[in-house]
Amino acid sequence: MTTIASITMSLDGFVTGPDDRPGQGLGVGGERLHYWVFGGPWTYDGEHDFDAISGEDKAYYDVLIERIGAGIVGRGMYDAAGAWGGQNPFSGTLVVLTHRTADPHDESFTFVDELGEALRLAREAAGDKAVSIGGGADVIRRALAAGEVDELWLSIAPVVLGAGKPLFDGSLELDLEPLDVYQSRWATHVRHAVTR
Repeated sequence: MTTIASITMSLDGFVTGPDDRPGQGLGVGGERLHYWVFGGPWTYDGEHDFDAISGEDKAYYDVLIERIGAGIVGRGMYDAAGAWGGQNPFSGTLVVLTHRTADPHDESFTFVDELGEALRLAREAAGDKAVSIGGGADVIRRALAAGEVDELWLSIAPVVLGAGKPLFDGSLELDLEPLDVYQSRWATHVRHAVTR
């Protein structure tokens, strides 16, 4: 079974701008990272039209989503997304990695406090499809360090944030092989094999 880590980052390596929090999940200026997701500029206070994704961005996203049977995200992403309004927005099981497993949550989410258990549950739920590890950066770094990631899908937005949460913090040494590239105005999406 394939395990895929996917995330969007700035040219200077940040996956959020500073001060990411609920209601401002990508931090100050970080919404520019996801212009590709919403078909262009958007704001936290404005409408978010996910159906506006198009062209190479949509081609990339569709290939990724088609492969996924279950996912894992960190508590920071879950909270910053406002728990997606209390409903899992993705098809398949979504496991949330958190130390606060007793917190109330919708049954469409599974809360666990250990990466190995999150991977076990997601792999069981995925069937013959892949498991996706999404944000945040810490969860992806932990999975990479544990040797649990087969493919790293990076969407690189053409912005420099200058500060925020970095994807890589100097704790990893990786070898990656580019497999596919999708290019749009808003991002360069690269699917890599993790070769170590």
